[in-house]
Amino acid sequence: MHMQLLHSNKVIMFDRTDFGASNISLPGGQCREEPKGAVLQQDCTAHSVLYDIGENTFRPLTIQTDPFCSSGAVLPDGTLVQTGGFNDGERSLRTFSPCNDESCDWNEEPNYLLTRRWYATNQILPDGRVIIVGGRRQFNYEFYPRGSSSSTIWLELMRQTQDHGDENNLYPFVHLLPDGNLFIFANTKSILLDYKQNTVVKELPEIPGKEPRNYPSSGSSVLLPLDENQPFLRAEIVVCGGAPRGSFGLAENGSFQKTLGTCGRINVNDGNPNWVMEDMPVPRAMGDMILLPNGDVLILNGAGLGTAGWELGRNPVITPVLYRPSEFPGRRFRVMTESKRPRLYHSSAVLITDGRVLVGGSNPHVGYNFTGVDYPTDLSLEAFSPPYLAREYETLRPRIVSVEEIISYSEPFSVAFAVPEYLDVSVLSVTMVAPSFTTHSFAMNQRIVVMKLGQVRHLTLDTYEVAVMGPSAAEIAPPGYYLLFVVHANIPSSAMWVKLQ
Repeated sequence: MHMQLLHSNKVIMFDRTDFGASNISLPGGQCREEPKGAVLQQDCTAHSVLYDIGENTFRPLTIQTDPFCSSGAVLPDGTLVQTGGFNDGERSLRTFSPCNDESCDWNEEPNYLLTRRWYATNQILPDGRVIIVGGRRQFNYEFYPRGSSSSTIWLELMRQTQDHGDENNLYPFVHLLPDGNLFIFANTKSILLDYKQNTVVKELPEIPGKEPRNYPSSGSSVLLPLDENQPFLRAEIVVCGGAPRGSFGLAENGSFQKTLGTCGRINVNDGNPNWVMEDMPVPRAMGDMILLPNGDVLILNGAGLGTAGWELGRNPVITPVLYRPSEFPGRRFRVMTESKRPRLYHSSAVLITDGRVLVGGSNPHVGYNFTGVDYPTDLSLEAFSPPYLAREYETLRPRIVSVEEIISYSEPFSVAFAVPEYLDVSVLSVTMVAPSFTTHSFAMNQRIVVMKLGQVRHLTLDTYEVAVMGPSAAEIAPPGYYLLFVVHANIPSSAMWVKLQ
């Protein structure tokens, strides 16, 4: 249900805690008390694991409060901050700091949050704080750490966008813009928010068609790559998929509506910004949109009928699609090879270091039903390999030889890399990717910065060094850990971790 890649090259995963025992025992005979548990009041099994990508192993973690439908962000020091959930977890704050041994585990403060946060969204800010926006019947936001503030801050957009019955404003799409404002999208409406002054800077046009895009309609959204080589940074948002208004109630009564097949794209830098609509090759709700290191967007998982929620999705969409933002309209989508596994409600996906996308889960039932249903619960992991990993591109593929582990704002640094054959400098770039906290079809905090390049030096037969300028502002790239890729002719290297400070 929830996934986050950490700078230890391990992925932390977790699910709700109150549906009964898992098949993974807690270490050392530990047990946890679950007074509000729907199945067990004492549970000696794990509902969170730390997955080691390189070793293909995992170890159980102990999570005490229920993180069902919660949110997260990674602090500048690499600590995952995880907020909210259900029942005893609705006001919980959880943190996980990666370590080099097996000693690290969850730390929890059960009543830290000012109000309940169920289906809220987190966004890391330029000053290293986290803003926590919305949640079920929460028309407000708050910060972590809260500082001197002892009250939530009203956000009228969240009240305006609540559909009666279906809601459709949960897990709002929140993106930090290069000017420091926040783009917040809920249902069909979006605003630019100055969170420092609690002022709406601009109300943007409603997305055409006026069909909802947030949970449980469950479309998805990305902020397209920010290119520092351009004279003016374009801040463009794309919102894709979802389910028509009323789909939740109709599905509860056995009528599964066809999902939405459109994407809306908007440049918020325009003086008069407007949505430009495009048709996807495959309509879907509950799809994940994952930014790839070459700037493409992968869209995968989801359903062709119905909406998010228990038993409410049908017709699994097993066809991944690539969206290429730099292409002309009509040429941006490319259909990929089908997967063999349906990934419906409560599946997730994250980009990992070698450029693959780790995909896991699917639990569309109130209980973990592995048999006797149309779409059984799936606990497997698989990796999607984008086209750039094909063997035919090996001669173009760069390999990072060395890079500084710590980089600074507006300060130059160098990246040494090798290319097996001829290097074409005109199609060379260096990108930084912020790994996402992915849950419920939205990858929170993911962003790509295309770094400003300087001179390229030829070192040896196939080795080069490129001068790179650190991001110009924390609004463009908040401090913290990033995956750094060298991209040559649209083919990325494997990544190296860097820390921006």
